[in-house]
Amino acid sequence: MISISDLDFHFGSRALYDKASLHIKPKDKIGLIGLNGKGKSTLLRILVGEYKPDGGSISMSKDVSLGFLNQDLLSYDSHESILMVAMQAFGEALNVQKKIDEILLEFENNYSDELVEKLADAQERFELLGGYTMQARTEEILEGLGFTTEELQRPLKLFSGGWRMRVMLAKILLQQPSLLLLDEPTNHLDLPSIKWIENYLAGYEGAVIIVSHDREFLDRTTNTTVEVAGGKLVPYAGNYSYYLEEKEERNAIQKGAFENQQAQIKQAERFIERFKAKASKAKQAQSRVKALDKLERVEDVASADARVNMKFNFTVHPGRHILRMEHVGKKYGEKIIFRDTTVHIERGDKIALIGANGKGKSTLMRLVAGQEAPTNGNHQLGHNVIMSFYAQHQLESLRIENEILQEMIEAGSKRNEMELRSVLGSFLFSGEEVYKKIKVLSGGEKSRVALAKTLISEANFLLLDEPTNHLDMQSVNILIQALEQYQGTYIVISHDRFFVENVANKIWFIEDYQLKEYPGTYAEYEQWQEDREKDAKKAGLPSPSANKPLPKEEKPVDHMPAKTPSPDQKKALKELAEVEKKIDEREKEMAVYEAQLADPKIYDNVSQLKDATLKFEQVKKELAQLNDRWEMLAEM
Repeated sequence: MISISDLDFHFGSRALYDKASLHIKPKDKIGLIGLNGKGKSTLLRILVGEYKPDGGSISMSKDVSLGFLNQDLLSYDSHESILMVAMQAFGEALNVQKKIDEILLEFENNYSDELVEKLADAQERFELLGGYTMQARTEEILEGLGFTTEELQRPLKLFSGGWRMRVMLAKILLQQPSLLLLDEPTNHLDLPSIKWIENYLAGYEGAVIIVSHDREFLDRTTNTTVEVAGGKLVPYAGNYSYYLEEKEERNAIQKGAFENQQAQIKQAERFIERFKAKASKAKQAQSRVKALDKLERVEDVASADARVNMKFNFTVHPGRHILRMEHVGKKYGEKIIFRDTTVHIERGDKIALIGANGKGKSTLMRLVAGQEAPTNGNHQLGHNVIMSFYAQHQLESLRIENEILQEMIEAGSKRNEMELRSVLGSFLFSGEEVYKKIKVLSGGEKSRVALAKTLISEANFLLLDEPTNHLDMQSVNILIQALEQYQGTYIVISHDRFFVENVANKIWFIEDYQLKEYPGTYAEYEQWQEDREKDAKKAGLPSPSANKPLPKEEKPVDHMPAKTPSPDQKKALKELAEVEKKIDEREKEMAVYEAQLADPKIYDNVSQLKDATLKFEQVKKELAQLNDRWEMLAEM
């Protein structure tokens, strides 16, 4: 499908690729891995033609189509609804629909056989392009990515960057390109959406290349791993876990070859040194010098694993109870986030707070930190508890003109320069790198500095909100090691399942507007949840993870005395019920006509086709008018 041969690419004087080659087959699911800055995202941009290689060739089949999800799409803006933005994937079908609308309009003044034939051709083309199912497919994917049905009609510009990225991902998935290029697709997804994407990609017919630092995601979505290392593209015939095992074996073989060669070189050098001055052996010595010069040297194995050895010396030790929150409730206006929630955190708890976005995880963190007050209930911090809160906005508080080492010194931990250099070394800042200014650092590097500052703060209670965002796999491993050595208590919010599995001994999740706890690891929690879902399905019950309706007395209410509806309000409520009934009827009619128009046999009967089309368009128009009326009545 695509063949990359002897690819050369430079950024300034630095060679990212040097004679790199790779063959991409039609159904490959490739995980593209490597340290940050080695050229993973660059390769995707070369494939789509944004960057031109300095040498080599990329040959691509004529019928190959590419879909590229990248972080630049965060800035895309539009006044259109997210449903319409995602449906732009069906560009040709939308053009044909416009043509059909024009023909139907012309029917009102000019009915002719020629026009009927044009309509039949256009509708047949529309059906072939999936026009009659495009809205349903778009809604399915957007809702799979976490949007509610109500949100589909809201303008894109009202959503944050992360949610916009989901819309762009939906659009690319709907285009169904023969090669999907996904650059950090899980960065802006919560766990339910990540799992949905995994299932979607498992059945995807085309090829996929994924750049991701989420090990679990790569394991579940890829069948090939390609490592970017030393300017080359090194393939491994399996997912990320397979790569780790195979890489270890290859490294062991390379290490053995390196050590054997080094022993041979030393032996040859000793011979040369010993006999170079003796006339009888000078020729042999000279021969060995030439052999050494021609020898193709085996490289030693470079260790990519940074080992962390951090000392956490708390000057203040907390009591047994870190935090108690009793019968806490939280509302924003009439929107309930929590109700009657009780939280007990004990010294030594390692807690991961997981779940879908919008459930209140970050709100709970702010309540725990005391940055927000609960609507009701009690919040009591334990004796001698010193708290430190890490969230993405901490990156903005870094002093951009400071050098990294100076930023650490000013953090006020009372550690000397040698100790701070040791900590920075654990976070991959060694040698002269500690003198880099904050303003020149990448997002991942700034995250590492902010995390290092948090960990040296001598806090005995850490709150970490999405600490793995922008971190590569090596940096995530460093953070895991640091937290394993941390003797205090912490809560982390994360969608990285590998990270959560390695740092948490308790799982918190939000269900029915309350915080609930599972006393075990993430793997145990996940199995428990699967068993609950199966049991609920067998019993014909709703999913236990879905928020159940609040009891009547607990539904958000305006605390003003109830007012008797006015005659106009009573009339509006009655009409609202009637409109809802009509909407339901029209939607059922729409489904019938859509099914008729999706049947190829109808195109053999011009009269039947015309009748079904006109009825379909009439019902569609009525439905739009009814929806507009419903919105107006609902706001009264």
